[in-house]
Amino acid sequence: MDQTNYSVVVDERIVVKWLTPPAPLPHPTPELLAHLVEAGFNDTAPPYAALTGVVDGREHLLALVTGYLPEARDGWEWCVDEAEHGRTGFATELGRLAAGLHLALSTLPALSDGEAKGEDLAARAESALTEALALTAGADGAWLAARAGAMRRELAALERAPAGSPLIRIHGDLHVGQILRWRDGYAVIDFDGNPTVADAAPYQPAARDVAQLTTSLDHVAQVAIKRRSTPPARAAAWAERARATLLTAYRRRLAEEGRADLLDESLIRPFEVEQECRELIYAARHLPRWRYAPMGVLRTWYPEENTA
Repeated sequence: MDQTNYSVVVDERIVVKWLTPPAPLPHPTPELLAHLVEAGFNDTAPPYAALTGVVDGREHLLALVTGYLPEARDGWEWCVDEAEHGRTGFATELGRLAAGLHLALSTLPALSDGEAKGEDLAARAESALTEALALTAGADGAWLAARAGAMRRELAALERAPAGSPLIRIHGDLHVGQILRWRDGYAVIDFDGNPTVADAAPYQPAARDVAQLTTSLDHVAQVAIKRRSTPPARAAAWAERARATLLTAYRRRLAEEGRADLLDESLIRPFEVEQECRELIYAARHLPRWRYAPMGVLRTWYPEENTA
């Protein structure tokens, strides 16, 4: 089960993911999954079929059929176990998996000159911060407002982003919950994009996926604190080590393939700050109890003495 769809396992051989609501065609996911197979990226559930049908007089994508991965657990389970026990070895594999995904996605047809302009990254991030401030109430809201200046200073890096940063087709919703640990390793799933971001451009800097993945490790640490009684200092140290390990492995994999240019390092931190704003927006609109996770991360990033 995820936020917008539901999945049915059939005879432990296939998984049928029903889109709720059905998505109008053309839909990018079937073509994207087919491309990953052609590009030799196998760290995902093997795609078998796309089910379509007519809804309100128009063709829609109803469901996706993929292979079943035995003993699969998502990252909100297995990664919290790793945090609880202080293990970070998994992060090397996740970094290499993410890099392999981006290497495969980067071989999709290039954008046209008009499309290549991309989004206004700074405006999108500022909009997220403004909305997060408006939607976060109470003591958390007051705390956030007091640190809005510090957050804007970090987001300002997006205004200086190099115009030549490569734009590739990204996953768009790459967090540990989309990384299954199964009997034979790890697999990334759910290529439908972020359901909480309207009209997001599919071609973006790879750093956006990377930032979402690294911040999700910080969220795992917050889950371990809340649900497993992991001491906060130990959880924060684990997240820092895991992030560093993941990024090192990601960079190394790109370098091995001669594509270090895919990652613009200057974008990671502002995208991370923007992502926490989006987590607060999601919590306010859909899952209020989740607010503790992004607020816990932000309190780690912006302690009292660093808000002037």
